[in-house]
Amino acid sequence: MKNDFNIETSLLQTISSEQAYHYNIVPFEANNEYVIFKSDNVSKALKQELEIVLGQKIELLSESSENIRQYLATNFRQQNSNKTEDFHYSSDFLEKLLYSAKNIGSSDIHFESYELKCRVRFRLDGKLKEQFLIPLDEYPVIINKLKIKAGLDISEKRLPQDGRITVKTNTDEFDIRVSSLPTLHGEKMVLRILSKDANHINLEDLGFSNSELRVYKETIKKPNGIILISGPTGSGKTTTLYATLKLLNDNQTNILTIEDPIEYTLEGINQVQLKENIGLDFASTLRTFLRQDPDVIMVGEIRDAKTANMAIRAALTGHLVLSTIHTNSAWATISRLIDMGIPAFLIASTLNVSVAQRLVRKLCNTCKEESVITDAIFPSNFEIPNSLKTHYRAVGCNACYYTGYKDRKAIYEIIPITKTLIENIKHNDLEIDSYIKEHNIATLKSNAIELIEKGITSVEEVYALLSD
Repeated sequence: MKNDFNIETSLLQTISSEQAYHYNIVPFEANNEYVIFKSDNVSKALKQELEIVLGQKIELLSESSENIRQYLATNFRQQNSNKTEDFHYSSDFLEKLLYSAKNIGSSDIHFESYELKCRVRFRLDGKLKEQFLIPLDEYPVIINKLKIKAGLDISEKRLPQDGRITVKTNTDEFDIRVSSLPTLHGEKMVLRILSKDANHINLEDLGFSNSELRVYKETIKKPNGIILISGPTGSGKTTTLYATLKLLNDNQTNILTIEDPIEYTLEGINQVQLKENIGLDFASTLRTFLRQDPDVIMVGEIRDAKTANMAIRAALTGHLVLSTIHTNSAWATISRLIDMGIPAFLIASTLNVSVAQRLVRKLCNTCKEESVITDAIFPSNFEIPNSLKTHYRAVGCNACYYTGYKDRKAIYEIIPITKTLIENIKHNDLEIDSYIKEHNIATLKSNAIELIEKGITSVEEVYALLSD
């Protein structure tokens, strides 16, 4: 065991998170005969009970309560729900794993095969953490079980496949998007956990400042035009779209969506799952949508010129279109559309607002530490504002599982397309730095600096946004 309180994955598998917290113990060493655990309350009774519960010989070593707490918080995530007793575990390792991932707040599960080992990693708060090691001979069996659950072809190991699993318990129901990828040493599977309930999503809770929220709400009240949200994968774009749809959803409005995958379900909204293998793609579905008397159309993503042209056409014929696009900033969306071959005058006449966003981890308020600003912690081309005198850095404690961070929030860059910008776009004049300064538009960079100043996040977390 290392001094940094991290426990090897193979040892973590000797005990569940619930058992570790219940008995206040952590695994220290294991061999073919017995497992050694550390405890702050070594006793003969505890040893006997553990041997019965775990079904193997146990040795106990004494450790301080403070260190046991740190070992537990660093290596074992506690359940988000106290309703685990309502879920009846079967002997199926997969069911336990899927439920455990959902319950500790994981967004993705990665099954990976290498020459000498196979592992499972969970993505927690945007970072991957190794959770399980799987014997090489058992890995193909688990992959086949996953493929059967997801409706995939188990005989096809040469091509990527996509599928979906619905997991039901007495207290919860959630969907999982499954993607398989052939690699050198076997198939890699990535499972994206999708929350079906969108009732808890509200625009006010996502991270907009008051002024940004006011501007955004004004733009979505327009009866037609395009609203585009940009950002990398995992930046919360879909959540912002659903919060917007929830606000627009009423008995007088016909809302249609085409998505891949359908991440949330909303009562009163007509949602279509993309199926490109049978010709049900974004562009063809959009064409059909226009014959369905829509008021609002949501397209999961604008990936190509064909989809972009259909979205423009829908906006020109009096519909409000919401979609996402992969660009680095709100204004870069314009260049991306022009690169796709969309005429600048059409972009100018249909785009209502361009939004860029990122998800940023928030520093743990229990353990964050104030520190003096130095040039070395910033990118070389970053000009440190006079207002920035100190910053907070991540430390790590029991409350944040010794990561230094707890929860995440979105930061936004919102550029409403005004008459001035319409002229800029028409004349292909895409240099608008002076306009942004003149109109006090908060950029991703300025919002990141504000979070550093307020001690909400660290320089390391937003480092990429500070570099021009």
